[in-house]
Amino acid sequence: MAELTFFTGTMDCGKSTLALQTDWTHRARGRTGILFTRQDRAGTATISSRLGLSTAAVEVTDGTDFRAEVAERRAQAGTVDYLVCDEVQFYRPEQVEQLARVVDELGVDVFAFGILTDFRTRLFPGSARLVELADRIRLLQVEALCWCGRRATHNARTVDGVMVLEGEQVVVGDLEPDRRDGVLSTTPRGTVGYETLCRRHHRQQVTAHRAAGQPTADGV
Repeated sequence: MAELTFFTGTMDCGKSTLALQTDWTHRARGRTGILFTRQDRAGTATISSRLGLSTAAVEVTDGTDFRAEVAERRAQAGTVDYLVCDEVQFYRPEQVEQLARVVDELGVDVFAFGILTDFRTRLFPGSARLVELADRIRLLQVEALCWCGRRATHNARTVDGVMVLEGEQVVVGDLEPDRRDGVLSTTPRGTVGYETLCRRHHRQQVTAHRAAGQPTADGV
């Protein structure tokens, strides 16, 4: 039977890599699927992995109707067996409900990939709805690491290397704050980046940039 499965973890734990692997595995077994993404760091209509892998995908917008997308593709291609949905934290809650309907009413497997919480440690609305509706929730086994070597559990937003706790929930950036190749978004205050931290250093607002310049409160 078709299922809605939510694969989640912090940034830098291989979600997009697994999304691409999932698509390849199912296609290799003769199944037909559609790939979706929203606001991938590599640009519009692309699923990209930090390992250098990428593939074309359908860009999700606020107006995307997943049930209509499946119906249209079935009318054109004859069958749709599964959907791979990356960056689902950016989907609207109503769109997550559409994904559940695609599973229940059309018998299509949905594999959703995304992070749970934002830089303020608050749930993304799309991810929260997935937790409520998913048949299965899978925590990715590849653990991201904090700069201190502990397991990273929180996502931090930085501006010029300094952690911030205020601002819009969605600002596209990257995990490599020193890059200047156009991937990073910029604001009038500086360059936006993202970093994974353990709970202790997220609470203390100690990023790798700050740690390199001064000792932390716990001496780590």
